[in-house]
Amino acid sequence: MTELNSKLQTALESRSELIANLNQKKTDAYRLFHGTNEGHPGLTIDRYGSQLFIQSFHAPLSPDEYAVIEQAYSNHFDIQEIVYNDRSAPYSRRKDPSETEQSSTCLENGHTYLVKGKHQGQDPLLFLDFRVAREWIEQNSQDCKVLNLFAYTCGIGVAAAAGSAKEVINLDFAKRNLEVGQINHNLNPSQTSVRMIQDDFFVVVRQMSALGIKQHRSRKKTPYKHYEQEQFERVVLDPPRWAKSNFGTVDLIRDYASVLKPAILCTLPGGKILCTNNAAKVSLSEWLDSIQRCAKKIDRPVQDMQILEPEADFPSPDGQHPLKIAILSL
Repeated sequence: MTELNSKLQTALESRSELIANLNQKKTDAYRLFHGTNEGHPGLTIDRYGSQLFIQSFHAPLSPDEYAVIEQAYSNHFDIQEIVYNDRSAPYSRRKDPSETEQSSTCLENGHTYLVKGKHQGQDPLLFLDFRVAREWIEQNSQDCKVLNLFAYTCGIGVAAAAGSAKEVINLDFAKRNLEVGQINHNLNPSQTSVRMIQDDFFVVVRQMSALGIKQHRSRKKTPYKHYEQEQFERVVLDPPRWAKSNFGTVDLIRDYASVLKPAILCTLPGGKILCTNNAAKVSLSEWLDSIQRCAKKIDRPVQDMQILEPEADFPSPDGQHPLKIAILSL
């Protein structure tokens, strides 16, 4: 087990400057070990405040490996809880279905977020590689109306409100995601008007963008709620890799335009979209090219583009991060 311990220590040393900077920003949530690029594929270790969060994706940890990890970090951080999720089952599903009664909080840029290692979903309640996007939106949302699409637990919404946005709309299909999101907003009171919409992306955004609803002709029509046409100074588009509903399909590999087109049309001229693609199979250059084509096709060409990369706790030797983030100025 000395080899694993050596890898953990090397990873921790490589993050020393980053962790010091994050501490100054009142941030205690970050990735401690990114196994794919640090010598142990399939193993990730994150700190969420007083919680150490371990996940294995290729094979379960042995008791000895678990003990090495516990010892490696207990000397450096005040760890009150260790949560281990083995996700080596097919489709990266967690094997144990239980929830922890215990919940806690972590800090990011001085903002408080709910932490719960085991819950009804599979993923952590706050994605740490998206920290750079939350920081950008906080710095660029003053007096703006912000539309947060695929909002999950509303981390972007919290950051936008902290940045003095005029209004934030968080849209997500899952009720439990928005329930956590409401807790996160409650933990961070602000003067910003915050609205939660639990509904299908295509239903809401295609109506806001005046594209209209499309349903499969051969199927029975599904009733839907009506929304007024609306545009925003800031739009955040952070879709899952794949999802399907009666109103459309999210497919980041084959058809990114299906989500980007209505998002662009919901953006005011002179506004900005923060958009992502987390499909590892899609290269950055290929994705950016598809963005440019889509924008030109609907006569809303991209005037400027900025690329955000995850911070140093998500190392990528070849610079090809699975999570790709672009800021589009329209």
